[in-house]
Amino acid sequence: MNAARTFLLMLTLTVLFVLVGGFFAGRQGAIVALAIAAILNFIMYWTSDKLVLRRYRAHEIGPGDEPRLYNMVSRLSRQAGLPMPRVFVIPDRSPNAFATGRDPKHAAVAATQGILALLDDDELEGVMAHELAHVKHRDILTGTIAATMAGAIAVIAQMARFSAYGRNRQGGNAGLLLVAIGAPLAAMLIRMAISRVREYSADRGGSEICAKPLALASALGKLQRGVKQTPMAHGNPAHSHMFIVNPFFGGLQKLFSTHPPVEERIRRLKAIAQESGLA
Repeated sequence: MNAARTFLLMLTLTVLFVLVGGFFAGRQGAIVALAIAAILNFIMYWTSDKLVLRRYRAHEIGPGDEPRLYNMVSRLSRQAGLPMPRVFVIPDRSPNAFATGRDPKHAAVAATQGILALLDDDELEGVMAHELAHVKHRDILTGTIAATMAGAIAVIAQMARFSAYGRNRQGGNAGLLLVAIGAPLAAMLIRMAISRVREYSADRGGSEICAKPLALASALGKLQRGVKQTPMAHGNPAHSHMFIVNPFFGGLQKLFSTHPPVEERIRRLKAIAQESGLA
């Protein structure tokens, strides 16, 4: 179901790109916009793991540095049928975790010092299984493609806004300007919807890897309370989609959240536990 929803959302984003591109820029303009967005986003696709790990001052660990976390990830990777990812610890008291890397062979998982202190072993296992599910589902690639399409629409809309502004000064069509503003907003909302669906999918996938959906549900509840008490002070809200729970609050973060409500995620995990006889 989650895969079908992702496909439909990606299809909607593609259709929106084709319509907006054809309307505002024609075939040639749409291809140029797509090429610009693709170059920018796929550079990030190949380098984002290094950049984001450096941004949060993450340091790589081995089995002798943080054996609780490292051995847990090693065991879960075998259970998921994945290569062993690189494992990092982030020196931050805000409890959170994320996965990055362009494919399973180049993956990394990172956990903050705050999450290691907050969660018990079963809860932490649920969280790391969730992150490995992102790796297994190649969600970084899905997110990059969605970002490319949304970025191309933004480029086309930017060109259209300049055109519409010139027409308005000459008494032209104000509706063109409204569409030029609305199209990238719609693309951004679809991209965020894709991210939210992938979170549900990773919750289910993580539950299948570790067979502990209730532990993951308990972890999500603790993390939601934990990040409210200790938000991530030095992060970048543009990275919020990477974390298992949104580490940032305030402003338009809730309206434009890349994460579904934690309460709904917990409800679904409890339903998974009932379905699987694990409740």
